[in-house]
Amino acid sequence: MVNAIMTTKLLMSAFIVGDCQLFITPFPRSLPRSHPLQHTIFRPTRMKILQLRKQLGVIRSGTSAAAQYTHVNNRPPVKTDHVDQKLVALSVTALVTIRNNEMGNLMEMMPQLMLNASNPKQLGGVVLQLVSSTEIDPRTMKPKMSKETILDWSMKVPTAGGETSTYRVDFMVESDFGVPGAITVCNKYQKEFFLESIAIEGVVHEFVCNSWVQPEKVYAGKRIFLSNKAYLPWETPAGLKELRDEELRELQGDGKGLRIPSDRVYDYDVYNDLGNPDQGIEYVRPTLGGQKNPHPRRCRTGRPPTDTDINQESRLNASQSIYVPRDEVLEKGKRDAFNLGKLKGILRNIIPSLTVAKSDDVFKCFSDLNSLYKERTLHEMKPRDGSHEKMIKRSFPKILRKVQDSVEEFFKFDPPQIISRDTSCWLRDDEFSRQALAGINPLSIEILKDFPPKSKLDPSIYGAQESALREEHIEGHLNGMSVQQAMEENKLFILDYHDMYLPFLNQINSLEDRKAYATRTIFFLTPMGTLKPIAIELSLPAVDPNSSPNQVLTPPVDATTHWLWQLGKAHVCSNDSGVHQLVHHWLRTHACMEPLIIAAHRQLSVMHPIYKLLDPHMRYTLKINAMARETLINAGGIIETNFTAGKYCMQISCAAYGNWWRFDQENLPADLIRRGVAVPDQTQAHGLRLLIEDYPYATDGLLIWSAIEDLVQTYVGYYYTDANAVCSDLELQTWYNESINVGHADLRHASWWPKLSTPDDLTSIITTIIWLASAQHAALNFGQYPYGGYVPTRPPLMRQLIPKENDPEYKLFVSDPQGYFLSSLPSWSQTTKYMAVIDIISSHSPDEEYIGVRKDLSTWSGDTEIIEAFYRFSMEIRRIEKEIEKKNSDINLRNRFGAGISPYELLMPSSGPGVTCRGVPNSITV
Repeated sequence: MVNAIMTTKLLMSAFIVGDCQLFITPFPRSLPRSHPLQHTIFRPTRMKILQLRKQLGVIRSGTSAAAQYTHVNNRPPVKTDHVDQKLVALSVTALVTIRNNEMGNLMEMMPQLMLNASNPKQLGGVVLQLVSSTEIDPRTMKPKMSKETILDWSMKVPTAGGETSTYRVDFMVESDFGVPGAITVCNKYQKEFFLESIAIEGVVHEFVCNSWVQPEKVYAGKRIFLSNKAYLPWETPAGLKELRDEELRELQGDGKGLRIPSDRVYDYDVYNDLGNPDQGIEYVRPTLGGQKNPHPRRCRTGRPPTDTDINQESRLNASQSIYVPRDEVLEKGKRDAFNLGKLKGILRNIIPSLTVAKSDDVFKCFSDLNSLYKERTLHEMKPRDGSHEKMIKRSFPKILRKVQDSVEEFFKFDPPQIISRDTSCWLRDDEFSRQALAGINPLSIEILKDFPPKSKLDPSIYGAQESALREEHIEGHLNGMSVQQAMEENKLFILDYHDMYLPFLNQINSLEDRKAYATRTIFFLTPMGTLKPIAIELSLPAVDPNSSPNQVLTPPVDATTHWLWQLGKAHVCSNDSGVHQLVHHWLRTHACMEPLIIAAHRQLSVMHPIYKLLDPHMRYTLKINAMARETLINAGGIIETNFTAGKYCMQISCAAYGNWWRFDQENLPADLIRRGVAVPDQTQAHGLRLLIEDYPYATDGLLIWSAIEDLVQTYVGYYYTDANAVCSDLELQTWYNESINVGHADLRHASWWPKLSTPDDLTSIITTIIWLASAQHAALNFGQYPYGGYVPTRPPLMRQLIPKENDPEYKLFVSDPQGYFLSSLPSWSQTTKYMAVIDIISSHSPDEEYIGVRKDLSTWSGDTEIIEAFYRFSMEIRRIEKEIEKKNSDINLRNRFGAGISPYELLMPSSGPGVTCRGVPNSITV
C-alpha cells in the first residue's frame, strides 16, 4: 500500500513535455531494492536528450525547467492533476524496434499494411497494450491496462542502422496508471515478425523482446513481454505476478502433441530419433536415455513414431528441420555462415570425387595428401612481373591449364596449423606428447597411479584384463630412475583409453573398413617440463584364455620399429579423436548442457536474476544440438561415417555418461584433481598446484575459471544474502531439481549431485555451467581443423591393425611400410568429407559473442554493484588475453614456444570470424 501511494505521488507530480514525461519531483533518498521504482528514472530517451540539449544551449543554467520548456515549444507545459483531483488521460510514447532482415516476409504483408494505412480505424496490424506493474484495477482486480494501440507503419523514426526499423506508438493511460511493467502484443497479420525491443520514453528499463511474434491465426493469445528489470520471485510487483507465472506455463506446454516450428514450448524426451528403422535394419539404432543406454535428455519434438517401431520417432526429410522453440533458431548471420561453410565443403569434395576412382580410393603417397591443400594464394598466382602481354602470348593450352590449376587451387583446403608450421609428414614424438597438454584434447591426460595399469571393467564379463606393460618396457627411458621412484616423484602420466574402447572392440572390428585397439600410452615428464612417450600398449579382446592379445610398442631403434611406432601413435590418436569427440565434446558440453537450458526456460522467469545471468550462455545451443541429431550423430551421419566406432559411437558416449560423468567434477579445479594432474594446495593460486607446471590448457583455463567465479560470486551475493534466500526461491529450486530429476533422469539417484542450499552452492553450480558453455567448449571445438585437418597426424579412424611377424600382412608391411601406413588411414573420400566438416565446425561466425562482452547491461541500470562487477570481469578477461600472449612468447615454456610450435590460443578470449584456433564464445554456438 505504501509503495502504491508513493508511486502515485511520483507519477502525479510531473510535467508533460512533448511526447514524454519529465518528472521534477525528486525521488526519496532511499527506496527498498524491491521497490518497482528503484533505479527507474523517468526521463526522455537519449535521442530526445541530445535534441533538448542542442536546443537549450542558449539558455542560462539557472533557468527553470518550465521556462526552458516554454522556450523550446513556444507554449507553457501542461501540469497534470494532483492526487486529489480527477484522473486524466495521459499519452505515453514508445519506440518499437523490429528487425528488418528477420521479418517473415515484408512483401507479403504489404497489402494489409496499405489497407491499414487507408483505414486506420480498422482494428488490425500489430496491437499493443501497456500493463501496469504497480497498480491494480479495482473493478477487475487485475493490473491496470492502457488502451490498445495499433502500430502505425507510417510513424517510422529515422535511425542510422539498416538491420532494424523503429516506429513510434502512443499509449493512452490514466494518470494513476503507475509504472509500466509489461506489454502485450497481438499480431493480426498473416506472417510472423521479429520484435527486438520496445522502449517507453522516460523509462530506463526498456522491454528487450528479441522474439518472434506469431500471427493471431497461429497463436490466438497475446504475447507477453515482461519488464527487463530483474526481480526475484518474491520481489515481483503485484501487477506482474500472474503474468510471470502465465509466461512460464506457456513455455512449459502440456507435454503432448506434435511441436510445430512456431511453438515456443520447452520439454524433454529421450534420443529415440537417431535411427531410421523404416529404411532397413542397418539404420536401426538404440534409444539413448534409459537404464540400458543412459544419456541426458533432449528437447521434445513430438513427431509420430516410425512405421516399424513405435518406440522410435520418425525422421524428417532433408528439406525439414528438427523442432526447437522458435526463438532458438539461428539468426541470419549465423545461418549465412553455416550455409557458406556447407557450400565450401561440397565444392571441396567435387575435385576428389571426379578424379578418384572408387576402386582406387587410397592415398598412394604423401604428395597425394598434400595435394588437398592450397600451396599458393590467389595473389601469388598472378604473374610476378605483372605483364599482361606475356600472358596473352602464351599458348592457348597453357592458358587453359593455368585456369584449371587456378580453379583446383580455389577448391583446395587451407593448410591447417599443424602443417603450416611443421612441413614434416609425421606427428613427431614431442608434438604427439605436447598435444596431450596443449592440443584439441587436453582433458584425457592423467597421472599414472598404478603400474602396470589396472582395468576397472567387470572381470566376469571382460576377463582379467591384465596389462602387458612391464618395467623392462619403460625403465630405460626414465633418466636413471626406477619405475617406483618416477611414480613417487609424479613423473609418469598416461592416456588410458582401454576401458573406454575394449567393451566395443569386437563390434567395431567387425565393421567394414574399421580396425581399432584399446590403447594405453605412458609418458615421462622430462626436466624441461615436456612429456615424452615411452610405451604404447595395444589391447584386443581375448579370444584364448591361454594367450594375450595385447602388444607393447616402445620408441624405435631401427627402420621397422620406426614404422611400427608411427602406426601405434596413429591408433592412439584415433582413440583420442573418438574420446575427444564423443565424450569430452559431445557428452560433457553439448548433451549435458541441454537439460539445464531446457529447465531454465521452463522454470526460471525471464525476470529472474539467474536466468538473466545465464541467458547469453544458452544462445544457439538447443538448435546446434538439434542440427547434430539431423546430420552428425544420426545413423549414417558424419560421426558414424568418420570415426572408428562407426554405428557404436553414441553407445560409447552412453557408457561414459553412466560410468564416469559427474556434475560435481565438471568444474575445472575438480577435474584437474580427479585426473591427478593437480593436487589441492591452498597456498597456491586457485587453491591447487599443477604437477605439470607448463600445462597450457590448465594454466589458461584456471585464469578464466577464476574470473567467472569472481563475477558469479559477486552477482549471487547481490541477490542472495543468506541460505534462506536460496532455499526459499521456488523458481531456482524447481529449475535445479528438474534439471537433475528429469533432464538427467538416468543419474537422478546419484549421491554426488551438489546441493543447492547456500549462496556458495549456487555460485559453484552457475560457475560450472558458464565454464562448460564457454571456455570448456571453446577449448574442445575451435582447434579441430587446425590440429586435426592433416589426417596422418590425427586420424579419426583406422582401417588396418598393426601386423605381427606371423601375420600374412607383415610381408606387405615390410616391403612397403609407407603404403601400408597410408592404406590404414581414412580413404581419400573419407578424408575430404571429414576435413570439410571439421573446417565448418572450427569456424566462428561474424555474429559471435565472446566472453567478457554482454549486450544486455541495461538490465541492471542503476544496480551499480552489478554493472561494476561486469566491468571488472570484462577488464579481467582483457588482462588474461594479454597474459596468454605473454606466456606464448616465453622461451622457457616449451609446450607453448619453440621452432615449429603452435602457440596455445584456444582459450584466448577474443577472435575474428573464420577458422582462427582461438576465441571463447559465451555459449555453445557450433
